[in-house]
Amino acid sequence: MAYKKWTASAAQLAPDPRYKSKLVSKFVNCMMLAGKKSTALRIFYDAMDTISEKIKDAEAIEVFEQAIDNLKPMLEVRSKRIGGANYQVPMQVNAKRRLSLAIRWLLQAVRAGKGSPTSQRLASELMAAYKKEGSAITTRENVHRMADANKAFAHFAR
Repeated sequence: MAYKKWTASAAQLAPDPRYKSKLVSKFVNCMMLAGKKSTALRIFYDAMDTISEKIKDAEAIEVFEQAIDNLKPMLEVRSKRIGGANYQVPMQVNAKRRLSLAIRWLLQAVRAGKGSPTSQRLASELMAAYKKEGSAITTRENVHRMADANKAFAHFAR
């Protein structure tokens, strides 16, 4: 019998007040530091306002959702020990992990940038991801490149 790790967080997740989106709620919860949800929400909404000013042809929430979709990886490499040797085996990524990796990479890119307010860094990174550019997309491309380079070990995947 396989053990599954269950958490109620997905069931308890309430949509955000402005966009009524669970994805936004999930992102804000991941962005939040030290339990400061109102600060995280303010930063996110400021970033969305900046996006709606700069991109006229699309809604800010659509830009956000498309940026997250563009960041989701299809494949990743996982280390697997076979016969005393470790191999980097390319594997498909399940939906929950794809979302969590996309959010993690986006927040990493935002937090790495210094010098401007977080909301501006978030807005610029989201717009870059929407256009398939930026450091978060670079991280995704590196993961795909690693998976492609280790294609020879794909037969070890189960």
